Amino acid sequence: MDAAEFKQQFLPYHRKLYRTAFRLTENPQEAEDMVQEAYLKLWNKRDELAGVLNTEAYCVTLVKNLCYDALRRSRPDEDGHAPEELNLPTDTNIAREVEQRDEVNQVRRLIGRLPEQQKRVILLRDVNDCSFEEIEQATGLNAINIRVLLSRARKKIREQYNAIMNYESK
Repeated sequence: MDAAEFKQQFLPYHRKLYRTAFRLTENPQEAEDMVQEAYLKLWNKRDELAGVLNTEAYCVTLVKNLCYDALRRSRPDEDGHAPEELNLPTDTNIAREVEQRDEVNQVRRLIGRLPEQQKRVILLRDVNDCSFEEIEQATGLNAINIRVLLSRARKKIREQYNAIMNYESK
């Protein structure tokens, strides 16, 4: 693969890769560094990428993994938070905004406690809006396994969240 083919195939994903990296790192410079590092890795392996069926999913997964590695190196995950940011719509009511932030943090903690495969699948599907095909590509799991893991993860989070909310309201 020459430089022109590489640019044509991979540069259209730059904005999506940057958004993914920024969402994970919350730092514009670090996000750009992650994207550049991803492009460097892609360029170095350009001859091996012919077998990749979904290059977009491959690139997004590469950027996510680079970000996860950087986050693990820079700040150990002692509190179990997932590095993704869950964004909920906000009202103009300050009290409601605070309540929503608390709910988001609670859900993030619950996601962080899930078994690794469930956590990865729910983050890819519900947080990053990946399609089932992209999740299959990223995890190597088939669609049935992904649906089962998603169902179990969502059920577990719902049960734990409701238990916490019921306990707090007593």
